[in-house]
Amino acid sequence: MTTESPLQPPRPVAVPLLRPALASAVVCLVIVGAGAVVDGAPAASGAGVGAALVLGVFGLGAVAVDLVSAVLPSAALLIALLTYTLQVLAMALAFVVLTRSGLLDEQLSREWLAGAVVAGTVAWLVAHLHGALTARIPAFEAPRAHSPAEASADTPRDGSEAGAR
Repeated sequence: MTTESPLQPPRPVAVPLLRPALASAVVCLVIVGAGAVVDGAPAASGAGVGAALVLGVFGLGAVAVDLVSAVLPSAALLIALLTYTLQVLAMALAFVVLTRSGLLDEQLSREWLAGAVVAGTVAWLVAHLHGALTARIPAFEAPRAHSPAEASADTPRDGSEAGAR
């Protein structure tokens, strides 16, 4: 006889997003503050844009993967890989748009923007990895309890245990 653990209630969509977003936001805020103190407004603005890019791109990707995995778990890996590809393309497109707009090096510091993107990404990945490694996710679902009628049909009628010799 096995003991059946209660099924876990569904979790809100935002749960896997909170820790990585908070870690990334804290790191980016520190970089924005350091940029303001060290190099002034262009550095702080560049770091702020980098922080917004990281939080926006990774946040939307995490929400998309979490929603798909809740609805269709068999497609979660495919959507995760596609989302990663789209995140890389979105980040590259953002840098192309910023470069062509002339904002970089005039109003935004290129170095502080890149530093915020790298530091925010590392913070996001470390927090996400920590959350994934410490999450209590069952490897399989326990079988559902049978009704008393089904249980009596499964038991041998002669009083012996199944499989006993």
